[in-house]
This record gives sequence, structure tokens and C-alpha cells, in this order.
Amino acid sequence: MQAYYQGVPGVFTTDFPPVPPIQFNYTGNVPRGLWTPRKGTKLFKLKYGSNVQIVLQDTSIVTIEDHPMHVHGFHFFVVGSGFGNFNPRTDPARFNLVDPPVRNTIGTPPGGWVAIRFKADNPDSHLNWGLVENGVGHSQSVIPPPPDLPQC
Repeated sequence: MQAYYQGVPGVFTTDFPPVPPIQFNYTGNVPRGLWTPRKGTKLFKLKYGSNVQIVLQDTSIVTIEDHPMHVHGFHFFVVGSGFGNFNPRTDPARFNLVDPPVRNTIGTPPGGWVAIRFKADNPDSHLNWGLVENGVGHSQSVIPPPPDLPQC
């Protein structure tokens, strides 16, 4: 957050990819060359008030597991889940858009995926994959850091 408020360049980039940069069979036999993720400080800027959908995909890298996920500062709708690899062409047809459950934490099914939706209406100071831009009013914006905040 200090880098954001002080305009310090080079701390993060806003090119977090909207889809995985390398497509592979996430729940199959993953080649060892894909086991180590790329390091970086990329984030995805979200417009205040925008509706966001995220599909969380489990992988068989090292092992298949039920992994809990949480989005700081938000409750979200769980619109779908399944086993195997998420198929963006066919799986959304099965989404529950009528009365989806609301959660603040969800377990990604072992060897599967879960799709969540939320409204980006809570600018947050946590270190996340995304950053909700400030809105138009005081209650829609992150307050600036205090003047006596220690430097990194």
C-alpha cells in the first residue's frame, strides 16, 4: 500500500493475467517443469462497483487437495463447482444464478474447481491478487496511511 500511495514504481505491476498464462491438464499428470510458479508481484485492478467472477482451479501439482480460499473484505456468491478441469464453454451453463450460497471462505474441491462472484465495493489494504480502486466518496475509499507509518 505504501508503494501505491507514494507512487513508488517497480514494486508491483498491474498485469495479473485474466486467465492462466500456461494452459495444461490441471488435474492430470502435471510435468515437473510446471511445478514451480513464476515469482512476481502482479495484481489485477478492479473498478469500484464492478462485478467480478473468479474460477479457482485445484491442480495435481505435488498432490490434489481440498484448499480453502478466502477473499479479504468480501463475502461472495458460490455460483458453481465441479470436479476435473473447469470448461469455460460448458460449465457456466450449470451455474446457480438464482439463489447461490453466500460465503466468505470456500474449499476448492480436490481435483476440481469452484466459481465465485462478488461486487468489488470494498477498497482493501490487504496484500491480495487484486486491488479495488477507490470509489467516489470517503466511505468508498481506502484512507491514506498515517504519517508516522514506518517505512519498508
